[in-house]
Amino acid sequence: MNKKDILAGEHFLNGDVACAEGAIAAGCRLFAGYPITPQSEITETMAHRLPTIGGFFLQMEDELASIAAVLGGAWGGMKAMTATSGPGFSLMMENLGLGIMTETPCVIVDVQRGGPSTGLPTATSQADMMQARWGTHGDHEIIAYAPASPQEMFDQTIKAFNQSERYRQPVLVMADEVVGHMMERVVIDPDKIEIYPRRKPSVPYEEFLPYRGGADMVPEMACAGEGYRVHVTGLTHDERGYPDLSVESQDALMHRLIGKIRDNADQIIEVEEENIRGADVVLVTYGIAARTSLRAMELAEQKGIKVGMLRLITVWPFPLKEVRKIAGAVKGIVVPELNLGQIVREVERAAAGQCPVRLVGHAGGGLHRPEDILTAIEEVA
Repeated sequence: MNKKDILAGEHFLNGDVACAEGAIAAGCRLFAGYPITPQSEITETMAHRLPTIGGFFLQMEDELASIAAVLGGAWGGMKAMTATSGPGFSLMMENLGLGIMTETPCVIVDVQRGGPSTGLPTATSQADMMQARWGTHGDHEIIAYAPASPQEMFDQTIKAFNQSERYRQPVLVMADEVVGHMMERVVIDPDKIEIYPRRKPSVPYEEFLPYRGGADMVPEMACAGEGYRVHVTGLTHDERGYPDLSVESQDALMHRLIGKIRDNADQIIEVEEENIRGADVVLVTYGIAARTSLRAMELAEQKGIKVGMLRLITVWPFPLKEVRKIAGAVKGIVVPELNLGQIVREVERAAAGQCPVRLVGHAGGGLHRPEDILTAIEEVA
């Protein structure tokens, strides 16, 4: 990391620009993308900034090509990212699966907008959250962040790069249009930025196996052109990377790919708790919906209802243990989200019938009315 390349200081930025600056601070030097509202400011910032610091910006013909270029760039030794919104995110799903199978570190940012299809290009939504978890085919795990401010767009983009390198797989930043376009103060201190480096081979060329997991089930990574034997395929493969279509190979590979995330979930999952202890009702929410929920908490407290909040910073892996613990200690849980019911299903599963779980859904385009969240709080209190 060259600190001179980082936009240090205090700035008034929108979330999209903060995301791009976070990527640069994390060491991203390849961006391949295609303009789409409401993420286009990420693309525009990277197009302007990367050539000035020795990086590469590629405007591809579509989103399929964008993520393909990112995967290839990562295997060429670059830290790479793409950004999109709902329709483009759908087009990226097949190659997201390729990135998971080939254990390719990279970052995909989805600034969500109203859908389905082209939907509401310039208006907000949180309706891609289940697609983030299950959009690509086959068994897999995913890491996904949900920023609630421009500052978090910066910080969580860096975390996404670090986790992609630590666990060798694509990592998602699931933002939304409001967070992408709101402008707030963003503080950038290069001395406080921690970067997780790429895991380079620690054995001689002749002993290296590109898909042999270590103690944490994550392999070291040699890139093309470094002298190591590298074979990359989306087929089920052995530790050499060569196709092995046996039942035994599939079983071993899937358990390792899934295990490296599940077994480290406690280190990956991040939540923010507010007034949880002694609360009658807890709001479980994320992204911009969490900020709207703060006003609902104030209104409830004025009526004598003790309300806490569990804000999901990482939505995936889902903090099942944290939600289950809360469910056993409160009268009810309320889930405000800008869709008609997605993460609430995970909350219900985690609560396991210990308390009522109430969705405050919103079809997108705008934000919740705090009064609607208050009504749900009163119903379960």
